[in-house]
Amino acid sequence: MSKKKEKKDIQEALKDEILKELDEETEVSAEEAKVSAEEAESPEPEAESGEPEAPVQEALIPKEQFLRLAAEYDNYRKRTAKEKENLWTDAKADTVQAFLPVYDNLERALKQDTADEAYKKGVEMTMNQLKEVFAKLGVTEIDALGQPFDPNLHNAVMHIEDENLGENVVAQVFQAGFRLGEKVIRFAMVQVAN
Repeated sequence: MSKKKEKKDIQEALKDEILKELDEETEVSAEEAKVSAEEAESPEPEAESGEPEAPVQEALIPKEQFLRLAAEYDNYRKRTAKEKENLWTDAKADTVQAFLPVYDNLERALKQDTADEAYKKGVEMTMNQLKEVFAKLGVTEIDALGQPFDPNLHNAVMHIEDENLGENVVAQVFQAGFRLGEKVIRFAMVQVAN
């Protein structure tokens, strides 16, 4: 903010100085104002009259140019904020994607029958903890079983004919799909009926 204020103060000082010089030039006596045509065309008066105009144009930024500059800065700020948000989302998605094989293995371990209840309880606790971490990160499992097939969320690897299910309905889920907000991290691998 201090640089803007400093720049504005400099512009105001230059403006005041130029206005002062212009006022002094207008106070010229009537005799001095009557200059011959030859003297008016000489290079010296042009140089004198040209000097005050250059600082005026440099010191005072036109309002239109200032508004364009402000709009460009605002667009830059919004674009960089969006890029940061996308980078953060991509980093979270990549991290979650690295943990999905662990999720799949825990899911397979839970489906296996075992006589050891302590082992089964430990796997369940680990799976619940992983699901909690995913929830804290904003990662949700794609609901697929019994849902209409959506190529934006599901990856159909098999097709079956089943009169009990409707057309293009997911009959079985082979691998769970996940998404982070609207971004799909992994498509659900499914079997589609009819």
